Amino acid sequence: MREGKIRIVADENIPAVEHYFGDLGSVRRLPGRTMSREQLLDADVLLVRSVTPVNRELLEGTPVGFVGSCTIGTDHLDTQWLDRQGIPWSAAPGCNANSVVEYVFCALAALGRDWRGQRFGIVGCGNVGGSLQQRLHGLGIECRVYDPWLPENPDAADLDEVMSQDVVCLHAPLVKGGPHPSLHMIDAERLAGMKDGAVLISAGRGAVVDNSALLALLESGKPLTTVLDVWENEPDIDTALLSRVDIGTPHIAGYSHDGKLAGTRMVREALSNALGLPPVVADSAFQGQIHSLIPSAAAKDSDGEFATMADLLLQMYDPRGDDRRLRAAANAELNLAQGFDRLRREYPRRLEFSHYRGEGGDLAAESRRQLEILGLKWN
Repeated sequence: MREGKIRIVADENIPAVEHYFGDLGSVRRLPGRTMSREQLLDADVLLVRSVTPVNRELLEGTPVGFVGSCTIGTDHLDTQWLDRQGIPWSAAPGCNANSVVEYVFCALAALGRDWRGQRFGIVGCGNVGGSLQQRLHGLGIECRVYDPWLPENPDAADLDEVMSQDVVCLHAPLVKGGPHPSLHMIDAERLAGMKDGAVLISAGRGAVVDNSALLALLESGKPLTTVLDVWENEPDIDTALLSRVDIGTPHIAGYSHDGKLAGTRMVREALSNALGLPPVVADSAFQGQIHSLIPSAAAKDSDGEFATMADLLLQMYDPRGDDRRLRAAANAELNLAQGFDRLRREYPRRLEFSHYRGEGGDLAAESRRQLEILGLKWN
């Protein structure tokens, strides 16, 4: 990488790039989905999200000397080619794990599915799946985990057992080769083996599930509640499948403001290490204020504590709003692929639970404890 001011090209959807990288040189933002080699002929650093395939075709002949992906996955990076070229690269593992876990519980709240007393299955127990497992343990909820890379996990089970639980959460990365490929790992047979009335939440990588098989199963009338945040062939997703799922969102489970900022900061730290610069000093520039939450009158008047707990979660984040916007894009005249990317590009600021405090004394102590384990503080 050349000396002096660094020329940085960044996906337009990465937040706070100027704040975290502006001291190093110039920043030029571009649409990540259509980024081309010609646009990188004067770039020293490339910052992407998961929609940009970074490989020989994109980078050969460019001066790019560092690649940072401000997301948790690396299946869009040809890391072997980067290593052979001596180009340092970094991702941001775990940056949005908390956001995805919150998405899972908000989806259950939106479905009216009381997670207490349910048995969970987790496919993929890395940063996201591991965070969900820890949260479930704190809540006293049983879970089974399938991750062939973590055979010593205390909740380890085979995939068939995991898929037989009441709520099945998919957080596996997309792996197309090697000893444990995940492409279409959740196929027609595995889907058919799910128990009637179960909930399937897919918030890892879309092609881990055979989408055609899932559509056929739902069309057959099997009683399965389905939440899809990730899809095959994004952004050109299957509208027939969208019409069948209970909640469908445009790959935004990890799109909390906190998670995206953490990804940007982690990649800046990696670049500083590569350049031999001092560590990044943490700051509170983006912390924001704490918001108070009071259960709605309707929730207070309903039977049972779960309605109040669900109401508070949905005040913080309601995935049904993202579902409505995605379905509206599918029904509009514009190309759904464009609409899918537009929803991601224009995604509203979503804060994690730690930015909120519950008010009022009507909720039982155990329910408050569970909400605090999920991240909502209580006054």
